[in-house]
Amino acid sequence: MLLQSTIPQSPLHHRRVSLSSPLSSHSLSFPSGFRGRKHLAVRCSISQVHSYGTMDYERRPAAKWTGIYKSISLMKDRAVSAVSVLNDCEKAGKKLTKWELHRIIKELRKFRRFNQALEVYEWMNNRAEMFGITTSDTAIQLDLIAKVRGILSAEDYFLKLPDTSKDKRTYAALLNAYAQAKMREKAESIHMQMIIRGYPMGPLQFNVMMTLYMNLKEYDKVDLLVSEMRQKNIPLDMYSYNIWLSSSRAQGSVENVEKVFQQMEQDSTVNPNWITFGTIASFYIRVGLLEKAEECIKKIESRITGQDRIPYHHVISLYGSVGKREEVYRVWNVCKSIFPNTPMMAYHTMISSLIRLGDIEGAEQLYAEWLSVMPTNNPRIVNLLLSYYTRNGLLVKAEDLFDRMVELGGKPNPGTWEILAEGHIREKKVPEALSCLKEAVLARGSKNWKPRPVNVSSILSICEQNDDMQSKDVLMGLLSQVGCFEDEAYNSFVPLIGGVATVRDEGEDSYGDEILVNQLQGSFQ
Repeated sequence: MLLQSTIPQSPLHHRRVSLSSPLSSHSLSFPSGFRGRKHLAVRCSISQVHSYGTMDYERRPAAKWTGIYKSISLMKDRAVSAVSVLNDCEKAGKKLTKWELHRIIKELRKFRRFNQALEVYEWMNNRAEMFGITTSDTAIQLDLIAKVRGILSAEDYFLKLPDTSKDKRTYAALLNAYAQAKMREKAESIHMQMIIRGYPMGPLQFNVMMTLYMNLKEYDKVDLLVSEMRQKNIPLDMYSYNIWLSSSRAQGSVENVEKVFQQMEQDSTVNPNWITFGTIASFYIRVGLLEKAEECIKKIESRITGQDRIPYHHVISLYGSVGKREEVYRVWNVCKSIFPNTPMMAYHTMISSLIRLGDIEGAEQLYAEWLSVMPTNNPRIVNLLLSYYTRNGLLVKAEDLFDRMVELGGKPNPGTWEILAEGHIREKKVPEALSCLKEAVLARGSKNWKPRPVNVSSILSICEQNDDMQSKDVLMGLLSQVGCFEDEAYNSFVPLIGGVATVRDEGEDSYGDEILVNQLQGSFQ
């Protein structure tokens, strides 16, 4: 079912549109006012995949929990605990049910306010006789502790639990925490303990392990787990197949990808969803099978349902990758007509797609629209245009855009400074490039930042050509400062040979290539 719109000639103008399908006699309509759910980081969260019997609020009417949730979520001072809000409610004689507290926790987790969600649970723990804390609650708390305080705290929490609180749920939560931390040996140990303890094995536990191996790029182990599931008659669910597809995609075999999808189609217990076709479409794009990719993108459109705007973003990105400018604008207008508010991520996806299509004028117009509706100038949006300008030798234009962003209150991130550095590198202005890299080290969010190996290589090459040992020493000091020499993975990209770095460029923007794998893993939330 394709997303059809009655759009005026101007590509950036939008109206309410109708959705109809040329593939079937049925039509699909969406209520206005839908709001999309925000997906952020790559995660595989067990406690949100599986219902532990504590989150059956969907069938209940709205309750007074909404006001309390807003009071907690809108607190400007993060140092103030959610406990203070709950204590005030208790003092005011407002009796909260366990269901209402769970609903508050659910919303806080959805918007990644993990610390506040944990505070609500800890408030409940102090009234355990009132709320009856179950192993389901314990499992969710373990998950939150891992996110807020780290894996060691979660591990310590688990070890101190009484035996009565250690069951399949809590073991699964610990497994998930280890998997998210990419602690393979400990995850494998917990996986084996669950088998030894005789816990009923379902696809979820295997999905977590497969996601771990995907993140570690150990794709052969994904195949082994699929084989194990079949040997033990454990059914593969939608997530299992999608992870398996992503693993086959990463290994680059068209035959294997199509073979997995064929087996998925033959499995009557699952129905391929939009993520399935998105994974296949992105693979076809990577290997140059654009016609097949476009067929898959159309199938994604036919499977978009509900209030999730994320599939629209992927469709826009994929159409941009296959060079379909008209389709990019069509889906953009459809998305804007359905959702009353357009978030930063939507503009980021659209501008990125237009730049990929070479439609820089359209990208600049959309950037102007973004500025007109958003109170802040987010560097992630600006970085897209900056990168285009520097790649195309428009350094002056890039610097003008940078200055405008700062004037409007935008805060350059490390990526912003490195993009400007790349512009100077192209013009062989090493001191200016090094100055930008120094600013990147000082920028907000630079804790784990390291310069791209290809930029290090280019600067070193210029220094060698010009016999500029002073600039080389400055660069070496910067690399030492950010910990590059202690990073084995980094050194594998930048082997220093006689003072000159040799690297292979991993591509200018890996986001587009991995976006569907991220969404696949985000589906576990």
